[in-house]
Amino acid sequence: MRTVAVVGTGLIGTSLALALAGRGLTVHLEDADPDAARTAASLGAGTTEPADGPVDLAIVAVPPALVGKVLADCQRRGLARWYTDVASVKTGPRADVTALGCDTVHYIGSHPMAGRERTGPLAARADLFEGRPWVLTPTEDTDTETLNAALEMVALCGAVPIVMDATAHDRAVALVSHAPQLFSSLVAARLEHADETAVRLAGQGVRDVTRIAGSNPAMWVDILSANAGVVADILEELAADLGDTVTALRALEAADEGERRTGAAGIEAVLRRGNSGQARIPGKHGAPPTRYETVSVVLGDQPGELGRLFGEVGALGVNIEDVAIEHSTGQQVGFVQLSVAPAAVQRLIGALGQHGWSVRE
Repeated sequence: MRTVAVVGTGLIGTSLALALAGRGLTVHLEDADPDAARTAASLGAGTTEPADGPVDLAIVAVPPALVGKVLADCQRRGLARWYTDVASVKTGPRADVTALGCDTVHYIGSHPMAGRERTGPLAARADLFEGRPWVLTPTEDTDTETLNAALEMVALCGAVPIVMDATAHDRAVALVSHAPQLFSSLVAARLEHADETAVRLAGQGVRDVTRIAGSNPAMWVDILSANAGVVADILEELAADLGDTVTALRALEAADEGERRTGAAGIEAVLRRGNSGQARIPGKHGAPPTRYETVSVVLGDQPGELGRLFGEVGALGVNIEDVAIEHSTGQQVGFVQLSVAPAAVQRLIGALGQHGWSVRE
């Protein structure tokens, strides 16, 4: 594959174009908003000049409701030999593609499981897809060459291909992406009119839960509109669990000791179910979850401090598996939480302490 066309230069389209251009492919950019395409081109994502003839692969990077219409237009123009889309929902777009009479032999649906809270070409990153799952949803019509072109695209972006049925994909993303987005927004909404003193107490826990609540509402309305029923089913199940949890919490306040024990058992049960579910989330590089231990280092709010810390940890030969930063309210310091292999903890604490860092396990 040498040439591609990216139709839609938002976050995903521009990130894709950057990744492919970085691997030496010629990328032609199109967007209903010419300014967006020009912005993407200025970032090095490709050219806004049309191709001389059909490109190898056209990538439709538009909201789910527009996939069928845009694909039909691309095929009518003979834009490419093969076609794919990168919409986050697959069943609805596939129905539109079929209803519009598109060529489904040379088309395959796809969805890179990657994104950011920001949108638009200026938020794009060439490494956005590295190591991330990328779902491909071929039909019985999809020919082998089309599938191979999509697999090559995924490989060039450094992602991991997963072949799924479109309906199964939509159920899966409702569970692991769409419902969590709404839940995060609902939790964050509790803070909208909260007392300022309460908000100032916010720590890493609420930051973790509400991080994705900063996402673009218009984008999420498009996504949720295309998968509304499945997401609603999951939220109904969550609502039932919330109802049971509220009942258990009320029981904890009861005068009767038996009711309090029942309430405590109910809360413990939901927390343990959460433990079990969280433990199933894949670990590093998609491997089974691995247990790491956290070393917290006090970090001053000065330029270069984080780089100096990472440099000293690297010099010790300790690999940082994950990192989180918690800022202290009202102080010019924060805590950097380094996740490392258990065997490295004591050596890391001792060495950092000797280098003047304030460390706690």
